[in-house]
Amino acid sequence: MTGKTPLALAFPLRGSQLIEASAGTGKTFTISALYLRLVLGHGGEPSGFGRELLPPQILVVTFTDAATKELRERIRTRLAEAARYFRDETSAPDGLIADLRNEYPPEQWPGCANRLDIAAQWMDEAAVSTIHSWCQRMLREHAFDSGSLFTQTLETDHSDLLGEVLRDYWRLFCYPMQGDTLNWVRNNWGGPAALLPRVRGLFASERDSVEGKEPVELITECLQQRRAALLELKRPWRQWADELLAICHEGVASKNVDGRKMQARYFEPWFEKLKAWAEDETLEQLDIGTGFTRLTPEGMAEAWKKGDVPSHPGLDAMPGLKTALEQLPTPDAAVLQHAARWVGARFEEEKRRRAEMGFDDMLLRLDAALQSDGGERLAALIREQFPVALIDEFQDTDPVQYRIFESIYCIEDNNPENGLFLIGDPKQAIYAFRGADIYTYLRARQATAGRLHTLGTNFRSSHGMVGAVNHVFERAESRESGRGAFLFRETNGDNPVPFLPVDSQGRKEVLCIDGQVVPALNIWHLSAEQPLSGAVYRQQLAAACASEITGLLNGGQQGRAGFTQDGKDFRGLLPADIAILVRDGKEAQAVRAELSARGVRSVYLSDKDSVFAAQEAHDVLAWLKACAEPDVERPLRAALACITLNLSLAELERLNQDELAWEARVMQFRSYREIWRKQGVLPMLRRLLHDFQLPQALMARNDGERVLTNLLHLCELLQQAAAELDGEQALIRHLSEHLALSGQAGEEQILRLESDEQLVKVVTIHKSKGLEYPLVFLPFICSAKPVDGSRLPLHYHDATGEAQVTLSPTAELIALADDERLAEDLRLLYVALTRAQHACWLGVTDLKRGNNNSSVLHLSALGYLLGGGAALAESAGLKRWLEDLQQDCAALAYGEMPEATAEHYHPPQNEAALLAPLIPKRKASENWWIASYSALRISDILSVGSVEAPESPQAQKLFDDERLDPQAPHEMVAGGADIHRFPRGPNPGTFLHGLLEWAGGEGFTASPQAVEDAIARRCNRRGWEGWITTLSDWLQHLLKSPLPVGTGHPPVVFERLTQYQVEMEFWFASHKVDVLKLDALVCQYTHNGVARVAAEPVLLNGMFKGFIDLTFEHDGRYYVADYKSNWLGVDDAAYTEQAMEQSILDNRYDLQYVLYLLALHRQLKARLAYYDYDRHVGGALYLFLRGTRAFSQGVYFARPPKELIERMDRLFQGKPEPKAEPAWEQGVLL
Repeated sequence: MTGKTPLALAFPLRGSQLIEASAGTGKTFTISALYLRLVLGHGGEPSGFGRELLPPQILVVTFTDAATKELRERIRTRLAEAARYFRDETSAPDGLIADLRNEYPPEQWPGCANRLDIAAQWMDEAAVSTIHSWCQRMLREHAFDSGSLFTQTLETDHSDLLGEVLRDYWRLFCYPMQGDTLNWVRNNWGGPAALLPRVRGLFASERDSVEGKEPVELITECLQQRRAALLELKRPWRQWADELLAICHEGVASKNVDGRKMQARYFEPWFEKLKAWAEDETLEQLDIGTGFTRLTPEGMAEAWKKGDVPSHPGLDAMPGLKTALEQLPTPDAAVLQHAARWVGARFEEEKRRRAEMGFDDMLLRLDAALQSDGGERLAALIREQFPVALIDEFQDTDPVQYRIFESIYCIEDNNPENGLFLIGDPKQAIYAFRGADIYTYLRARQATAGRLHTLGTNFRSSHGMVGAVNHVFERAESRESGRGAFLFRETNGDNPVPFLPVDSQGRKEVLCIDGQVVPALNIWHLSAEQPLSGAVYRQQLAAACASEITGLLNGGQQGRAGFTQDGKDFRGLLPADIAILVRDGKEAQAVRAELSARGVRSVYLSDKDSVFAAQEAHDVLAWLKACAEPDVERPLRAALACITLNLSLAELERLNQDELAWEARVMQFRSYREIWRKQGVLPMLRRLLHDFQLPQALMARNDGERVLTNLLHLCELLQQAAAELDGEQALIRHLSEHLALSGQAGEEQILRLESDEQLVKVVTIHKSKGLEYPLVFLPFICSAKPVDGSRLPLHYHDATGEAQVTLSPTAELIALADDERLAEDLRLLYVALTRAQHACWLGVTDLKRGNNNSSVLHLSALGYLLGGGAALAESAGLKRWLEDLQQDCAALAYGEMPEATAEHYHPPQNEAALLAPLIPKRKASENWWIASYSALRISDILSVGSVEAPESPQAQKLFDDERLDPQAPHEMVAGGADIHRFPRGPNPGTFLHGLLEWAGGEGFTASPQAVEDAIARRCNRRGWEGWITTLSDWLQHLLKSPLPVGTGHPPVVFERLTQYQVEMEFWFASHKVDVLKLDALVCQYTHNGVARVAAEPVLLNGMFKGFIDLTFEHDGRYYVADYKSNWLGVDDAAYTEQAMEQSILDNRYDLQYVLYLLALHRQLKARLAYYDYDRHVGGALYLFLRGTRAFSQGVYFARPPKELIERMDRLFQGKPEPKAEPAWEQGVLL
């Protein structure tokens, strides 16, 4: 590889390779370049893959949905740009694509462009996904080989199910407890909700627990051991207490002791407590304060001023007494392990029973499938499906993810038939709290030994910024004391995570204040004689930081602070250019409060703060309780007094004094309950917000947008939950449970951004990873949270790099865990410093922890970089450290922290005025609607249909069938008569239609028994049992009857039909169809032009739809049939052809069958080759169902002429009628 060839072009596209990309060195750019090369099949034997690939064959895995979307779009854009450049349509998008094209002869460029174009168009199906969604896809697509279900539901938040399983555990094991065991559980666990966070961290770890022993046995055994150990500890102290008391009295009496250090009023209470403790077998706590240090050999020697210092076994035993009490056996670890094992197993069992998966289950199940007997076959299938895989952000991998890719691609074997490219930066591995494991990355680094590539140029930051970061970390890396910049240097000199300085491309624009270039790294020293507490540090630095930002923003408005660039105008500094990086919500709150006090608006971005942890969630719970029970005084008063409603004290007092005012509030909340029950929780809460004018009141507050965003977010989550819960109390319980578990935020519960405006961003360092900002402030960068063993379980790695968990940590394990914590803090510091494009400010001071006045600065990342792990002897020494750091680095400025000021920021007012509204030149509305035959208005008599088109065939039939005069008496025959006496009207008509629809579904060939069964079921539901026989005979006769379809054509028999469709639905466009013209055409061409009821004027514009009862093919011609239940007379003689025609004209069924034939005409024209109306369309059958035994067989047949159908077709298309040609053109003499 020559120095001139960029890594992206020289990189070998086969085997397993590792790319280490420091911050800002173009990792995403490189990934998209490798993708281009794979699509083109670029490279020869050593560096090429050997064949061209398409997007579905190239697996790209990253770790967040947002990164997936960004990566997919970046690759798509790069492919499209490269395709245009290969066609010479544009100039080179970048130098790398230009170099890539130069490696192909010009005659191959069009072919390359085509491949790139196809790949760009195929990117929607590209295998670019998160690790979790890819695992889910593999389980689904390879269900047989992975042994998983074909359909499984992804459940993003399993907290409800986990809570249910924990309650099961509690009921099963804790309810039966009694006596001491019950007291221990109540005192140490409290309840299922408190137990959840303690067992959650133990699910994935190995647990050594005694099989078969239940919690009762474990607790009982341990308590007995504890009691025995306590008794053994107390046994000598009854005697020793008296003896030591005598020694102390004797010393005071003989004046051998220092009277200031040993007085009876001090030591007598100690011995009283000691004796009481020794004599009470159950008492465990012993608090004798300074007695623990005074009643020791060293303490007595200090107090004794003359004579021999007394010696006594009690004095020798006292130093170990406090420790012995703290180390008494406790069942906590064993019982927690039992709970974790049982709950974990039941949790998995429940998820499998429900066919559900959480995010972790996707990985675990695919891993289990790959490790099973059929794993190699599954791995081979996946390798065949994805010959090449690129794993982005690989430093955030964990052992399970690594094992999956190791099983598929065999990383150490470096198989040239496949490609596995791991891209990451171990210096940015900061997600240990999510399970990411840098030791797994180091295993991959070892497995790809000799195949490690690095990206060495920073494209993000200015030369000064890159140089300053290089300087800070290089000093620590080269220092002999310490263990390198990132704590991974071994005693033998090996360092798997070295700091390698990077080059910089620099930036075109320069940050200037008052004409001076701003130093890249600005260190503010808050000097003090003694180490400061965290609270003072936060308060002082927050004020200084906010003051500096206010000054910068005012300078930006005044043209004093901003960016200069050759050939471009000066750009003033804006709030959106500034980011403040913090570790947690407490730090964010401190700096945002100071910014707000100076008129600077900010927005807080965190990836783990739950909306349920906000105050608004508690207030919404109070509102729900009050709305559910408005007549109960206590919850209603609590709701009205909550912080968010912010009612005045005078208003709340008035409710105590004024009965009418209280009653009005009760009625108000009763109305909310009514809305909740009728419309849902979201409309109710929105009404409440507006009734109390909360939106207006909140927007006037500095934090109003945040509060309002939280409220609306909570309302939305509650509405979603209410869809699956029954009743008000269930929703209240659901919200209460989420408040108890607010530490675990599901993705949909994370705080939403309250504003899209260009504001100062306060961001957690974790959230800032992958982002960049022109100016970055790190006011609290010295803060640290050392591991002290108080938070269990304790996570650490053993000597082999395997992750371990313990519930009973030793001092060595605590030190090991804290060492890992410091290493991650160093990586966090690296991430924080590399976010800045131009300048970064750091707030530094000497810190203490708790009541201890000794310095803990060396336990922070910056303290380690400054001192190499050595503790600061005195606070004044910090100045020397910082001055040493400044040496030899012009881009680094060190000075005292500037004093906070009261300067205020006045953002520029938006003075834009609203212009007069634009008036459209034409009406936007075209009266577009969906019409049907039912919507045509036919005189006043028949105009009872709906304007809206029917949604179903049944709805259409209710309109089509004859309508009875509401004043006419309804005769209801019980049964036994012929079909003519069957009830009349739309509903009985729909019933007869339903029978024929059922018969069509049976192929019109149902057996007599099946016919009778179907009719009996339908009749029994309506109380028409007497009609079963009559209707069965009628339907069987109809299905076998030959029905006439016009002269010269053989009759049709329903039971012999083979090609037909029941209830065929049709849609076609209607372009401003005048119904009067339509009616005139139908009248002209049908029924010899006889007069009939006129249609009312209406315009059909939009779509025309309908349902045809039966469409069938018979003897090579296509027909439509419509069933009519109209009653024409008391017997068969009434169903003559003339009577049926008159009924058709009276009801304007002529319009209907012409429209149905038009629909058939359009369908056949689209589907049949060489279609001709005269040859292929048979006509329309109107089957009067009550006249099937008449001479006419109840059939009225019509076949309108071709000219009518074609004119109708043109009318609906909005086309004009063709003009008749003049006679002279036809060759006829005038």
